[in-house]
Amino acid sequence: MPRTHTLLIAATLASLSAGCHPGHSSMGSAGTVSRQTGAPAGSQAGSQAGPWRSLVEGNSLAAWRGYKRDTVPPGWSADAGVLAKSRPVADIITRDQFGDFELSLEWQISEGGNAGIFYRGTEEYPRVYWTGPEYQLLDDEKAADGKSRLTSAGAAYGLYPSPAGHLKPIGDWNETRIVARGAHVEHWLNGVKLVEYELSSADWTEKVKASKFNAWPNYGLAKRGHIALQGDHAGSLAFRNVRIRDLR
Repeated sequence: MPRTHTLLIAATLASLSAGCHPGHSSMGSAGTVSRQTGAPAGSQAGSQAGPWRSLVEGNSLAAWRGYKRDTVPPGWSADAGVLAKSRPVADIITRDQFGDFELSLEWQISEGGNAGIFYRGTEEYPRVYWTGPEYQLLDDEKAADGKSRLTSAGAAYGLYPSPAGHLKPIGDWNETRIVARGAHVEHWLNGVKLVEYELSSADWTEKVKASKFNAWPNYGLAKRGHIALQGDHAGSLAFRNVRIRDLR
């Protein structure tokens, strides 16, 4: 077969093949549910990100410390890459601070459990949740906070509700991603984008003023801060595959 015909057929086949690969699907604009494979849709995290960094290496808690203290509070442990607690304990925060980032982890909570992941938290107030927005971790069925979508799993606690139906049963591991780039924040749960919002936007400011967070003037305003894990509720809580990367 002549070389020109071979090149033409190869180009045609390549074009057809490229058109057959599925991507992520999206349902609507901000505030709707999106599904993803790989990097979160819309965040472009995969193409503009630094390398992944593990926050729990083997049995080491070297990446963590207590809030307003230099050591890890009693009750937290690491075993083969799993960070866990089995009773009420003090919160822990990352030793390093992060501005624009993507956090990825899996979590497992006991029946009726309640916890949270805070981001861009500072130590200017007595509690980390007075500055850092929260990604809620919850047993939606048995915990009291599950009565409202504003405080259910995946919600931006007290401000932006999460849709129901994406949480795995107790005993299973849930996958969470938090993407923060500038003022834009996304909450993902098990491959679904539940929440996205803009810090300091008119909508966000109005919601903060109508919430308990209005009592703390610097709530959600830090451009850079710690990742924190809440431990003060009863029950067991575990994390694995905890990793983070800077977004550029």
